[in-house]
Amino acid sequence: MKFAKQVADLVGLFKIGNQLFTSAGPAAVKEVSALGPGIFLDLKFHDIPNTVAGAVLSVAAMSGVQLVNVHASGGGTMLKAAAQAISAGVPLGMDRPRLLAVTVLTSMDHKAMREVGLSGTPQSSVLKLAKLAKASGVDGVVASVQEAKAIRKACGREFLIVTPGVRPKENGKSAAKKDDQSRTATPTEAIRAGADYIVVGRPILAASDPRAAAQSIVDEIAASK
Repeated sequence: MKFAKQVADLVGLFKIGNQLFTSAGPAAVKEVSALGPGIFLDLKFHDIPNTVAGAVLSVAAMSGVQLVNVHASGGGTMLKAAAQAISAGVPLGMDRPRLLAVTVLTSMDHKAMREVGLSGTPQSSVLKLAKLAKASGVDGVVASVQEAKAIRKACGREFLIVTPGVRPKENGKSAAKKDDQSRTATPTEAIRAGADYIVVGRPILAASDPRAAAQSIVDEIAASK
């Protein structure tokens, strides 16, 4: 909360992932959302359809959640169950969270995909999963900037694209240090590729001045439009 208060007026959403949710649960969602920005609840549900539908139903009833995600690789039946649950869990007349499908994690490259038995390139797999998600009634996908243009062309303007692995520029070069993200891009590249939301974590969290780092990214987004 101490950290979130530093940047609450500069961000559109706060992303709450598995670490914080496992530790603090729905109370964390309630407390952070009270700061003003909405919540992207990044729990990446992946299970049998009935279990995922139940989890999504619970999320839909949480105040402040604007985005929630499941794994597209759970298949069409699971995605459809999640899409139905996201609407069923919201009181009549209230806005519902938007449902996203995670395509291929940005930490995975061609080699990592082969290790788990997936053929083809990350790009081809992402596009196939994005099309499946749209056909199943999902609102959008989480995918790297490298696939954003192809997804936009295949799935249309209204389909949401959320791009993680975003690293700001510094002196004309990426400010990213070597980490577990394989498919990264700058905020400018993400916006110009068609991203609706960008996810920025460590470049702000690990900065000596998180507020200044967040402001710099906001400025770069504004300049890219």
